[in-house]
Amino acid sequence: MTVKQVITEGRFPVKVWTNEVEAASREQLVNISKMPFVFRHVAAMADCHWGNGTSVGTVIATHKALIPAAVGVDIGCGMSAQKLNITADQLPDSLGAVRSAIEAAVPHGRTDNGGDNDRGAWGTAPEQVLKVWGRFHDSDERFNQLLEKHPKLVGNFGKRGSRQLATLGTGNHFIELCTDTEGGVWIMLHSGSRGVGNTIGTYFIDAAKREMETWSIELPDPNLAYLPEASPLFADYWAALSWAQDYALANRALMMQHAVAAVEKSLGRDDLRTGIEAVNCHHNYAQLEHHFGKNVYVTRKGAVRARAGDLGIIPGSMGAKSFIVRGLGNEESFCSCSHGAGRKMSRGEAKKRFTVEDLKQQTAGVECRKDAEVIDEIPGAYKDIDTVMANQSDLVEIVATLKQLVTVKG
Repeated sequence: MTVKQVITEGRFPVKVWTNEVEAASREQLVNISKMPFVFRHVAAMADCHWGNGTSVGTVIATHKALIPAAVGVDIGCGMSAQKLNITADQLPDSLGAVRSAIEAAVPHGRTDNGGDNDRGAWGTAPEQVLKVWGRFHDSDERFNQLLEKHPKLVGNFGKRGSRQLATLGTGNHFIELCTDTEGGVWIMLHSGSRGVGNTIGTYFIDAAKREMETWSIELPDPNLAYLPEASPLFADYWAALSWAQDYALANRALMMQHAVAAVEKSLGRDDLRTGIEAVNCHHNYAQLEHHFGKNVYVTRKGAVRARAGDLGIIPGSMGAKSFIVRGLGNEESFCSCSHGAGRKMSRGEAKKRFTVEDLKQQTAGVECRKDAEVIDEIPGAYKDIDTVMANQSDLVEIVATLKQLVTVKG
């Protein structure tokens, strides 16, 4: 076992897969461990760091209750990766056209929920996207029931849901063309449920806080407001959460199709799809699982499920290595692993500390944006991915090591 430390200041122990836990993150972990419905212990992954509501890299198993802020507002955020039928030596020396093709095929960047000039969303979504959206909007009983019970929650889903499906977003979301150590070429991408997930998360976080006020329940942190199974809101949150997680999976699957098609068009080929199913995994989500003989809710805030044989994706930063991994099924982590390298400084601090010249140096050899708007994603703002992987060697084994060639960011 590579557990580096066990924090015992709360009601339940916190098992940590790193020696480096900042004070603010440690406080969040202790606060979580004080909640009476925690099951056995809290697990903190090797990339653990402070986050809104709950530390990113936290795995929480709970009895008959969920903490909406622990899942967060980027519901279903995760990764997808697809190996292509091409080798790195078949790529052109300049990859600028490939990057431009992907950028043209997948809307990315900020959205204003406006018109056709909103580059982060579709003006009018393609027929393929609208067909998938129809399954969520018209045929999904969860959606229809939520619409009836919570009109404020889903009132804008028709506008945002269709326009943001198959779009990337901003922040640390990305699409990358990578090569592995054997010369294989991959497309890898990172995104989630976009604005509809944010709407759901925010709505139920606020609802849980009102529940705590109604019942005069005092918490170590207001963001630990929870919904017990006995609450009428619990079933609604679970349905909305499940809906958003499915939306996120579909979002990544559609983006992957569009990104592969864009690379094919750029290279003048039509045979890059290998027929091997893409890896598509969440790292911000909750689901019902069986651990240590009990059925419990497992919330992974910035963590990937890593049951024995599960394939997962652990990205570094846009100037570092990334990994396709296979889970080892370690129960002490509730069969989980890190979701990336993890930030070692805030976005604001990164913008103060680094310059555009630093960004150019740290992303040398990668075809990507190198301007002031993406300094907060500079590799230097992230932890060392090799250290993170070494710290979780009992959680996953490495299947493939990837290096970025092209990075598209919002």
